[in-house]
Amino acid sequence: MKARLAPRPACCPPDLATPDTPPQANDTEGDAHLAAFAKALGHPVRVRIVRLLASRDTSMCSHLVDELPLAQSTVSEHLRILRAAGLIRTSSAGPRGGYCLVPSALRQLKQLLRDL
Repeated sequence: MKARLAPRPACCPPDLATPDTPPQANDTEGDAHLAAFAKALGHPVRVRIVRLLASRDTSMCSHLVDELPLAQSTVSEHLRILRAAGLIRTSSAGPRGGYCLVPSALRQLKQLLRDL
């Protein structure tokens, strides 16, 4: 088995997103945010990716592919969906950039669920 030597990806930039008034679960905007988060987390592989990213600072797509029984293109599509929902982001290191969680989005998700 060939060992892969990959440089450690750069960490994602700090999470500076702190909305002045986070959406509440009982308003239209809050409902839309909660639905988008739920849709993004509506697949077991995406939940697994979030768990994997929660256990480390950052991870390249190829590292996630090594841990999941899926093709690289499938993992990339799941990452795209999580990123579109705002749950993850990439570092600005180009094609070797890493993926990481967005802590403010997770806090918002938790608050919206609490407000249900």
